[in-house]
Amino acid sequence: MKHYNINISGRVQGIGYRNSVKHQARYLGIKGFVKNQPEGSVYIEAEGNSIALAEFVKWCKNGHPVASVEEISITEGEAIYYPSFEARY
Repeated sequence: MKHYNINISGRVQGIGYRNSVKHQARYLGIKGFVKNQPEGSVYIEAEGNSIALAEFVKWCKNGHPVASVEEISITEGEAIYYPSFEARY
């Protein structure tokens, strides 16, 4: 199992991006969470197998039809073994 810390900047708040991320993560079997950051970006902690995470990151780059992702940064971290994927507020 891999763990990614993902920061996404651009037009990603106020358009339903978090809920779309949650839906896609659950569809792919990814565990973790997504939340808005005060400066306007979105932060995701995602855990799963390499193939599912690669598909998830690919989706995050242009997934939501109204989003405009300008930058995405990914760092690997220690697995936390989240029980599910949720949108945090």
